[in-house]
Amino acid sequence: MTFSIVARSVDPATGEPSWGVAVASKFLAVGAVVPAAVAGVGAIATQAEANVAYKGLALSHLDDGATASVAVERLVEEDEGRDHRQVGIVDVEGGAASHTGASCLEWAGSLTGDGYAIQGNILTGSEVVEAMEAAFLAADPAEPLARRLLAALAAGDAAGGDRRGRQSAALIVVREGAGYGGGDDVAVDLRVDDHGDPVAELGRLLDLNDLYLTASTEAERVPVTPELEAELDAFAKASGAADFHAWVGTENYEMRVAPDLSWVDRRVLAIVRGEAAR
Repeated sequence: MTFSIVARSVDPATGEPSWGVAVASKFLAVGAVVPAAVAGVGAIATQAEANVAYKGLALSHLDDGATASVAVERLVEEDEGRDHRQVGIVDVEGGAASHTGASCLEWAGSLTGDGYAIQGNILTGSEVVEAMEAAFLAADPAEPLARRLLAALAAGDAAGGDRRGRQSAALIVVREGAGYGGGDDVAVDLRVDDHGDPVAELGRLLDLNDLYLTASTEAERVPVTPELEAELDAFAKASGAADFHAWVGTENYEMRVAPDLSWVDRRVLAIVRGEAAR
């Protein structure tokens, strides 16, 4: 019922690893069933006649030091429904493994490589996972993992995807300290539960996620001079806010403006100046 990619990547600039899952299906709210990931542990997609217990079990095995291959073996050998299951896992070091039960509905199969496991069932054919692999490997390693996963998912969708049609998609990426305000490890957690073109909608949501829920990079930060601070405050007051910080809080741009107003994100500045849509 599903096609997915589970992967780990390392930012070449910082050396920081990320783990994630992207998935799409002709199934309501696939994100509620298939993906799970924990930074410093690994990631999993459980699908076909999905055993949702696999998520907690797999992450527990990985946290105890099991490789992806060992974790898959343990899941399968303990499950009487193994012939109807499909699962992909990537471990803390990027080791990957996938299982497709003999009774999964055709076309069903997988591809694994260094840092990724791609799997699908009830697909139009093997071209779906092949297109996903090609897109993932062709993506710039410097790109955020979320973008590489989305590119793979879109390639699979374009190649035919779920042979029953489209309905939902989801994307989760974890990295140490990547969550809102640095409070957890969730860099991206997006779901499209019921939509005519869920993968495209997932892309739109990822763009919004990058603006609202991702911290500005050094390259995106514009130093705030006294003149610019005056401009920002004048804009905020004209918008009905007490000051610029109040406007930022109202518009949910906290991740894109320095607490001491020493810098402002270039995209937020473009919005202030009417040069970009919100």
